[in-house]
Amino acid sequence: MGRLWIRVAIDKVCVWMSHFQSNLSRLLHASREELEEMMDVSRELSRKNFGRRIRFYAPGFVSYKSSFFSSSPQLFPSVSVTGTVCALKCKHCQGKLLRTMIPALTPAELVDVCRDLKDKGCLGLLISGGCLPDGSVPLNRFIGAMAQVKRDFGLKVVAHTGLIDGETARRLKEAGLDAALIDIIGSDETVQEVYQLNAGVKDYDESLRALHEAGIPSVPHVLIGLHYGKIKGEFQALEMIAKYSPAAVIAIALTPIQRTAMEKVKPPPPKEIVKVIIAARLTMPTTPIVLGCMRPKGKHRLEADKLAVRAGVNAIAFPTEAAINLAESMGLAITFSPLCCSQIFEDL
Repeated sequence: MGRLWIRVAIDKVCVWMSHFQSNLSRLLHASREELEEMMDVSRELSRKNFGRRIRFYAPGFVSYKSSFFSSSPQLFPSVSVTGTVCALKCKHCQGKLLRTMIPALTPAELVDVCRDLKDKGCLGLLISGGCLPDGSVPLNRFIGAMAQVKRDFGLKVVAHTGLIDGETARRLKEAGLDAALIDIIGSDETVQEVYQLNAGVKDYDESLRALHEAGIPSVPHVLIGLHYGKIKGEFQALEMIAKYSPAAVIAIALTPIQRTAMEKVKPPPPKEIVKVIIAARLTMPTTPIVLGCMRPKGKHRLEADKLAVRAGVNAIAFPTEAAINLAESMGLAITFSPLCCSQIFEDL
């Protein structure tokens, strides 16, 4: 009876997808009972396409320790090619996140940093940095160094690109970039108000197209609640992402940071986060869906993590003990990795 109900529910999903836009509002305003049903359907779709398993990630750029796994700062750190400098100063970050990264301001410094990391047992790294006024991360002059890092040290290299053009994407592909991470925004208003960027949704669409055409595995991030804690454009971002066959999709959530313009903004509640996760699964049934590292801590994270497990996410970065225990109780096969959660598309 239970399996028959799920089959009927999945058939409903097909109908839901055929009326995608009109049903977004329904999901956003779902009752508790409707949300429970959609979580069940999302989880069953995940099991159908990926099996009964979940992977947990704890890369070294955040300190993490649980009774199951501990991170190591040398294994997968993050490096900023701009140091702490960012031209945009987005209202939710204002460059504060760059302070946690290893600076490498020249191509030679990047190679030296990676050589030292390799000697310490590093497996790979995230290359990131602040944005230029046009919304791009200045990776161009580092592409040769990235190719050398791949060739000489054999490290896994993923990069935050920001907005990107086709030529840069092609050069990154030739350099051997393992995956491109890019935040995708589905609201022009959010781009201009929060990112303070003279751009729009079409520029993010063009960036996804550039990565897709270059053949780089893209792992778009959807930052839930970026518009002052409210849902605005997240579902539209997912619809845009789905056009370009992403390697994986990562859901993250607004996390108020002290001494930023949004430090007092209330983050989206866990049930809003799981709604976006459900929409991602229904929109892209065969694409790995991840709950990423940026999300509020404490009780909020505890609840969001459990809802994500129930909704059938394929992976969680820095999971709470409660999420791990829940996954075990649901009979899921559990594995841990010290790499970036963007690598889920290779690990499944």
